[in-house]
Amino acid sequence: MNTFFILLFCLLIVQRLTELQIAKRNAKHIRTLGGYEIGANHYKFIVLIHIGFFICLLAEVWLESRLLPNYWLIPFIFFLVAQAFRYWCITSLGSFWNTRIYILPNHPLIRKGPYRLFKHPNYQAVLIEFVSFPFIFGAYHTAITWTLINFAFLKWVRIPTEEQALQFAFKQDSP
Repeated sequence: MNTFFILLFCLLIVQRLTELQIAKRNAKHIRTLGGYEIGANHYKFIVLIHIGFFICLLAEVWLESRLLPNYWLIPFIFFLVAQAFRYWCITSLGSFWNTRIYILPNHPLIRKGPYRLFKHPNYQAVLIEFVSFPFIFGAYHTAITWTLINFAFLKWVRIPTEEQALQFAFKQDSP
């Protein structure tokens, strides 16, 4: 296993743990404003998907002694773009960004940054990460398997839950 992989892998783990702390702080803020969580029962599956992704990535790179493929720079650039895009999402939502789904009654939907252009841009960035990060190191099985698992979960569970919550919240807020 090469040093570049270990460094980038650890950096991504630290990033995710930091984001969980930010989400926890933001959740407290939203709750103090009267917000409430929706879809808490499925959140554990999001955590499991991310843990499974990291474990399989580590195992595939380590057990198969993966070396950097000749084309590693291409997925690395995609990974960096996904990172920048995710942080644009996070900063655009500010103290309302979260890894969970929170609804704040009587608060307008935030439509700035990438949220002006796309629905659920953070999920798009994470999917790009799930593909590009393993491809940097030739971990094709992890890239394909966990991207498909994450995509399916987002498509059939997470996004419909979020859409339903937003539709209900804004239906309740309208006169």
